[in-house]
Amino acid sequence: MTTTTTAAPHVRPDDAAPPPRPRRTTGFWTATGVCVAVALLAQLPLVRNRIFYFWDDSAAQFLPMWRRLGERIAEGQWPPLLDVDSWMGGNLAAEALFGVYNPVNVANYLLVAALPDLAVAAVLVKTEFLVLLALGVYLLCREYGAARPAAAALAVALPFAGYVLYFDAGSWASGLIAFAYVPHVWWTARRAARGGINPLWAFGAAALAVTAGNPYGALGVAVVHLGLLVEFAVRRKGRGTVVILGLGTCAALLVPLVFLPLLASSSVTWRSDTTVVNDGFLVPGLTDLLASSTPTHLPYIGVFGGTGLAVPAAYFAWFVLPLVPWLNWRVVRQRWRLLLAPLVVAAVFAVAALGPSKLWLFRWPIRHLEYCFLAAAVVLAVTLSAGLRTDRPRPRCVATAAIVALGVYLAWAATPENWPWHVGGGVLVAGLTAVVLTRYRVTSGTRLAVLLCAGTAVVLGYQLAMAPKNTNVSQLYYPHSVAELEARFADRYPGEVMQIADLTTAEQTLGLHPDGAWRYFLFGNVYAAAGVESLVSYTGLGFLDFIDTFCLNNSGSTTCPEAWDALWRPTEFDGAPLADLLGVTTVVVQNALVPETKTAEPPAGWRVGERDEVVTVLRRQAPPQWPNSTLTWASPGLDVTDATTVHGATGATGETVRFTATGSTEHRLVFARLAWPGYRATVNGVAVPVETTPAGLVTVTLPEGTHTGLLELDWSPPGQSVGVASAGLGILGALALAGFVARRGQTSRLSEAQRESS
Repeated sequence: MTTTTTAAPHVRPDDAAPPPRPRRTTGFWTATGVCVAVALLAQLPLVRNRIFYFWDDSAAQFLPMWRRLGERIAEGQWPPLLDVDSWMGGNLAAEALFGVYNPVNVANYLLVAALPDLAVAAVLVKTEFLVLLALGVYLLCREYGAARPAAAALAVALPFAGYVLYFDAGSWASGLIAFAYVPHVWWTARRAARGGINPLWAFGAAALAVTAGNPYGALGVAVVHLGLLVEFAVRRKGRGTVVILGLGTCAALLVPLVFLPLLASSSVTWRSDTTVVNDGFLVPGLTDLLASSTPTHLPYIGVFGGTGLAVPAAYFAWFVLPLVPWLNWRVVRQRWRLLLAPLVVAAVFAVAALGPSKLWLFRWPIRHLEYCFLAAAVVLAVTLSAGLRTDRPRPRCVATAAIVALGVYLAWAATPENWPWHVGGGVLVAGLTAVVLTRYRVTSGTRLAVLLCAGTAVVLGYQLAMAPKNTNVSQLYYPHSVAELEARFADRYPGEVMQIADLTTAEQTLGLHPDGAWRYFLFGNVYAAAGVESLVSYTGLGFLDFIDTFCLNNSGSTTCPEAWDALWRPTEFDGAPLADLLGVTTVVVQNALVPETKTAEPPAGWRVGERDEVVTVLRRQAPPQWPNSTLTWASPGLDVTDATTVHGATGATGETVRFTATGSTEHRLVFARLAWPGYRATVNGVAVPVETTPAGLVTVTLPEGTHTGLLELDWSPPGQSVGVASAGLGILGALALAGFVARRGQTSRLSEAQRESS
């Protein structure tokens, strides 16, 4: 490496020494190159783990429900807000994270429903959002005046940050989807505030982020607008401040539509607990941030099943910290007003990442790291655009070596048993950094970016060799061929299915793979992809009465054998067993969980359809009394002449029941529906209360003295009218803001720094 020293370049205030104004075609091809590079790199995880993206909740929750939603939408249901066949996971409005109002989600659901393989669908959709994220990062960095090569280097790196890749892309898809929109919200809002584009573009980006349904995305939108408000207010840009304030208000008015049903339904779910807790679960520490450029650092923090992550979840990018001593930080000092928003956003999310493990709707603070890294990427891209310092090379080399060595030490301290990987990773980062520094003086900015992106690819390959899968979350290995699932279960388990089985027991006795437990059982939402109407489903909310009755967890796994007794125990409804009230026609029982089912006679009205050492399957002998309705029980003396489920645009949200009552006793009806908040009932046009059975089912008592008439039951998300009105107001506000800006006129599409240099 040369030892020639040069003075730091002069940097004008509010200017990161950007390049002269280039042609737009150059920007187009650079952005295209970023997208292509990320799309190709996104396939690397599949080399050693072909179901990398069909993992944990993506396999158990998202992909199967995406397919079902695509089928419902294709049938004309939009937005699908209630899927009664998915039971505790069927309140789609309250679950929120499926983002049923989001048009991009709708298009993807239709795509997933059209594809024959869920794992292939996962690759396509997640690659799409990784590319969308990269494009947003690139445009955001450019908006702040970063040179194209620097913006491209950070844009390619961020989608493969540890948490983004292993958790969001690998497992928790709603987090990736929401995060991918945030940089687009940011750059469009800022450009609109300085007159570069119409504010409707910024409002549209914010609408996509909010309606994606993930609360972290909504939080990201809020913090970004807060940062921009600080930036424009400090710079005394009155017009920009008004635009940002207006855009933030309009975006906030969309929030009730998406999240009010969640809050209004929380009283019957485990989300009713709003206490602040810090048990250290997925809470990163400062040492994890100090090792964020060390590709093998596995944070030693609380995680599922114990302590210590098996993947580099706090990793950002290999070149960030090693190049810190070489960056021209004078740029930040001189442009701090223009960089206020990313500095504010980075600070807010860094504090949040180090905060309590549960704060209201927000759990597991490591989720905040990616938003902190996004803001940091902007500052780094702007600083890197000014070029690397070449003066005082020896102390800078020593500082870089110390940073790399510290990262290796922290990685070794967290997991000493992985020392060969840590040493190799340290050598790799040191070597790549040396190549960058030695080639910098004879390399153009574009070639430097190519070196950084190539290093990202090499480091990603090294990480995937060390950690090809995220073993901190569930390794389920569900079948992903839809045809295979349907062939195995659709005809085998007909009608409404109640499964009493434990996922842990299945893993211990059979193993979780297609030739093991998945020959007999499915959990989560996977039955939906198999064409089976099952009471077992995945939920992020729970329904307490139903869950407590059958000892269910969030994936529909039954954790106690008493669930079998609860299914057949006589209820207060004339002694009818709960199985009758649920409208169950097939019962699947894991013999290892309930051993007596291997030899016991079936209950009256049931027969054994299948029995072996693993499973006992019971089938109801008589057909349902009201096959076109979820009505399952009516009081003696109540003659139901017609019962029909009403299918509307938002799902099977209603029932109509015509009846004739005799005698003077109180008459009641029970429906095989969970009593989510939002149900209303009328008898002959007069409102009557909707009640709940001990297991959480909807029940209605007819008014005293009613002998004939019509019962109408209907459901809509609580607060829906408020949400729709609020969203409408937000749209009108955005239109008004667009009109206001149009009258004032557009200024320039170029950033402030680019205008100065042109």
